[in-house]
Amino acid sequence: MSTTVITPSTHDIGAFDVRRTLPNKARTMVGPFIFVDQFGPAHFDIGQGMDVRPHPHINLSTLTYLFEGAIDHRDSLGTFATIRPGACNLMTAGRGIVHSERTPKAERATGSGISGMQTWLALPDGKEEIDPAFEHVAAGDLPLVEDGHVSARVIMGSLWGATAPTTQHSATIYADIVMNAGATLPIDAEADERAVLVALGDASLDGEVLERYSLYILKPGQAMTLRAESDARVMLLGGEAFTTPRHVWWNFVSSSRDRINEAKQEWKDRKFPLVPGDSEEFIPIPEVPKTVSYP
Repeated sequence: MSTTVITPSTHDIGAFDVRRTLPNKARTMVGPFIFVDQFGPAHFDIGQGMDVRPHPHINLSTLTYLFEGAIDHRDSLGTFATIRPGACNLMTAGRGIVHSERTPKAERATGSGISGMQTWLALPDGKEEIDPAFEHVAAGDLPLVEDGHVSARVIMGSLWGATAPTTQHSATIYADIVMNAGATLPIDAEADERAVLVALGDASLDGEVLERYSLYILKPGQAMTLRAESDARVMLLGGEAFTTPRHVWWNFVSSSRDRINEAKQEWKDRKFPLVPGDSEEFIPIPEVPKTVSYP
């Protein structure tokens, strides 16, 4: 059924676990997706929360999507946006951006849950050094494809006859599929590369049971049927295959090793712009990154 199954590596980042399936030595990309994290579900006690200090990115877009909870996003463009479930934040680093992600004050005051996805999408050849940008797409602006037993939110691209307004820098598909037990949904074969990940519950694809949290990379050109074995939540992602390899080091992605080395030096020298409203702290560059790197 699948060409590759990637079991996640689990990273404890303090308050909760992050399960990372990409990048992986078995497979570096699925369409433009070069980094796939699923986090939570977890609960913050009163006064606690997520605190991802300012850090840089180049030559990629980050896409944040929540199942539960809230995150305040700030970046070096001066953006301030709070994301909640069903909406998406797309931050395009291009030639360089710095951002932070923290639990909002209201959620800290009461305690809160957190669960969701963060993915990175490599920018295609010719667009790696575009101007940095940020867009927040509200939950109500992302199309829902529903039939009574399935509710599929199209986060990016076109699926099941619906198209998301989210900016695409290369052809991309991304969807959040919530299914009642026994429900089925066709997974069409149009995208060059496709993968599915069960985030909650249990599901199968063409009769093969899918391990929760693993990334199943599907055979190209083959239409398939997704079935919920219990109430389930499944992410579908993919898009246009990249012909030029990408290098990954820490928070940097590029087709050029030299460009990554330049960005490393710029962060060491504090030459990236500051984040208005969150400029006191930053994440120092590591000697050895915890992310899988392809220098």
